[in-house]
Amino acid sequence: MNRLLYSIFFALLAFTSANAQLPYDRVFKARVIDGDTMPMMTLPRVNIKGYVIYRTPSEQRRYDRLVRNVKKVYPYARLAGIKLREYDSMMAGLTEKEQKRIYKQAEADLKDEFGEELKSLTITQGHILLKLVDREVGNPTYDIVKELRGRFVAFFWQNLSRLFGYNLKDKYDPKGRDRDIEIIVQRIENGTI
Repeated sequence: MNRLLYSIFFALLAFTSANAQLPYDRVFKARVIDGDTMPMMTLPRVNIKGYVIYRTPSEQRRYDRLVRNVKKVYPYARLAGIKLREYDSMMAGLTEKEQKRIYKQAEADLKDEFGEELKSLTITQGHILLKLVDREVGNPTYDIVKELRGRFVAFFWQNLSRLFGYNLKDKYDPKGRDRDIEIIVQRIENGTI
């Protein structure tokens, strides 16, 4: 009986193909260095960030508060960037009168949808929102208001914002004073926060 089982086992084994190494269907460039073939391929970019070590608990609380504030206003900044690009593409080729009508309608719609939520933001969250809108759009908030509403309205809002410590003309500086905000935004986009 054992002989029969062994015979069947070896017969089946002989008819099956061995797939110890499956064929790899990718082709890479290679370079021969000292008799060894070295594959040449481009790897995706990886950002490595170390752990932030704070000297005092107050620095830790400040950073945690900044993370909380950025997480709260970042979706609004993303939406503002999307909406501004959408409206800019809609305005191409329209007369100035039609553009004003569409902007007024868009402003009314946005006030209805987000007005109460944006009014409930703290001063710090508003400041971060202005910086993140600049990051998304690439222009300071003053330039956006001047383009959409005119010089006088932009001048009015700039002076009002200066009373609360803002400057609508400030540019977003991801490598300077806004470095912490940029790191937090990158961590949000990567899904690590």
